[in-house]
Amino acid sequence: MNLGFYPRLAADGIRKNKRMYLPYILTCVGMVMMFYIIMYLAVSPSLDAVKGADILREIFALGSWVITVFSAIFLFYTNSFLMRRRRREFGLYNILGMGKGNIARILVWETVWTAILSIGLGLFAGIAFSKLAELGLTNVMHGEITFDLTVSHLSVVRTAEVFGVIFVLLLLNSIRQVRFSSAISLLRSENAGEKPPRGNLLLGFAGVLLLVSAYTLAVSIKNPLSALLWFFVAVLMVIVGTYLVMIAGSVLFCRLLQKKKGYYYKANHFVSVSSMVYRMKRNGAGLASICILATMVLVMISSTTCLYFGEEAAVAQRYPRELNVNATFTDERDASGEPLKPLREAIESIARSHRAELRNVCAYRYLNVSGAFTPDGEVETDADRLDRFNVSVLGNITTFCFIPLDDYNAMTGENRALEDGQALLYAYRTSFAGDTLTFKRGLTLQIAGTADKFLGSGSAVIDVVPTVFLVVPDIYTTMEKLVEGMSEETEQYLVMRWLYQFDTGLDAEEQKTLCQELRTKLRDGGEQLIHFEGVTVGAIECRELEKEQFFSLYGSFFYIGIMLSLVFILAAVLIIYYKQISEGYEDQARFDIMMKVGMTRPEIRKSINSQLLTVFFLPLLLAATHICFAFPIIEKLLRLFGLNNVSLFGLTTALSAAVFAVFYAVVYRLTSNAYYSIVSGARENA
Repeated sequence: MNLGFYPRLAADGIRKNKRMYLPYILTCVGMVMMFYIIMYLAVSPSLDAVKGADILREIFALGSWVITVFSAIFLFYTNSFLMRRRRREFGLYNILGMGKGNIARILVWETVWTAILSIGLGLFAGIAFSKLAELGLTNVMHGEITFDLTVSHLSVVRTAEVFGVIFVLLLLNSIRQVRFSSAISLLRSENAGEKPPRGNLLLGFAGVLLLVSAYTLAVSIKNPLSALLWFFVAVLMVIVGTYLVMIAGSVLFCRLLQKKKGYYYKANHFVSVSSMVYRMKRNGAGLASICILATMVLVMISSTTCLYFGEEAAVAQRYPRELNVNATFTDERDASGEPLKPLREAIESIARSHRAELRNVCAYRYLNVSGAFTPDGEVETDADRLDRFNVSVLGNITTFCFIPLDDYNAMTGENRALEDGQALLYAYRTSFAGDTLTFKRGLTLQIAGTADKFLGSGSAVIDVVPTVFLVVPDIYTTMEKLVEGMSEETEQYLVMRWLYQFDTGLDAEEQKTLCQELRTKLRDGGEQLIHFEGVTVGAIECRELEKEQFFSLYGSFFYIGIMLSLVFILAAVLIIYYKQISEGYEDQARFDIMMKVGMTRPEIRKSINSQLLTVFFLPLLLAATHICFAFPIIEKLLRLFGLNNVSLFGLTTALSAAVFAVFYAVVYRLTSNAYYSIVSGARENA
């Protein structure tokens, strides 16, 4: 046999089935392009000048893994549509005398042609658009733009390797399907109906139970740490629940429509419902996949957009003042104001040398302790006594920040008075309604009142756990009683600190210059300086300098969110398209019979609209429901990034849902036309 026979036969098979293969290849090209671009951005030398480049590269590396896993799963899913369409053709080859080995050769060459086109065109498009993607990323991170075009050979090789492996796995799966199918089953594969899944009511009940449990979990979580711990559990529950509800629900829904005689026995409903019954199980799985993809797109777009447009507010909350100096006491038992005087005078002297006006000054000593509320309402601060693998314990962990009364009064201008054993309390991202706060085996405080809103440090904003600020009359006595309830290993983390914050009245560049000089003169590789005996200078932060880090982090999240959303949107569109095309070919014979007995083309159009409208918008409605119940848990996760603007997140979520709904309606219109052209034979007749 001619060596070119199988390559030509494979190419001819792709050409004759271009309606199925063209969208598949274009989607493969898109995924290859996206993977190359993300890999290119992860290793691009242009990002070296961006602050936070290491974090950025890790995010893009994670994004490349997400695309790899998703591409493999999705291409296996869409390849099943192609194989379902081609099985009849392979069955005919087998009947005419072609062996399974010969068919396997055709599949090999079809995979080779598809891989060459997909990887080749994908790499070409990725290289062509990589610079545009880099410029877009640099712009959202407020970095410096360069116009040097480079090609990452490492990214080219990695992309070819990843998708080469995926195509090999697809080939092996296709050969397996043909190898273990008889010629008759291959010929009848398109005409084989599906039986309703057994125990559909049980499956449906299990799906509803999973969804209700996930929804309850999402709305009941109170703090960001619990949200982080339970988020992926809730996601898995929603995915499994959605598939069970859609598969079992489609069966029950079609049966209910059939029993409703006034609806079922109408020309435009009878054919549509009968067609859905014919493939109810696969129909439910396809709708569930569309729903999950839509939910993923809405979650990513709304959350990353919220982060990007809320970054200025997040920076302002994290750094309430322009400059922050943090120091620790070498001897916690001598945390008086004496060791601080030389350090404070040095800070003010350097600031005034830059013509800075020290305004809105905030200075106080503080002591942080982490603990978990136990079932008896007391606080356990000894880590060795906590079950650190118990999720309920981890969800109750709180940071307790003790502040001397003298510092609080000096900072707020108040003149509060407290007796021994009393405290003022301010709870951030949590609540405490008791009159007494007890730390096990040591400190007990009577809550004498509440402190005014106090977030001077800004660290509580990004803390993964809630914070309780406690103003106490004597910080030394408080520390001694806390130590009584701790082991020696836990006690070593008990460190007294001093925070000094102020605004300067300088412009952004002058603030950066001042911060750099403070770092140069007050720190010596993080070691204690002899100029400030008893105090070790720690972090010296400038809001303008740290803003670059925020822009880098939030900009990268926003960008990777857009990239992954595009991949998921492509996947959703292709699933919808293949769903319509494959069902169109399956229904073509039935509509042909209906036309022969008098059904007109307008009636066909009405029947198609009835079928599509009955189920097509169910995934969008269920995705909107998922988003509504997921809103509380996502909002708490955004707090981990310092974003507390709930209204902004609500606005971005609503706008994302509206835009996606419009896009979904356009896809519905286009794919319904493709379905109509197949079942009515309009294109063939034309």
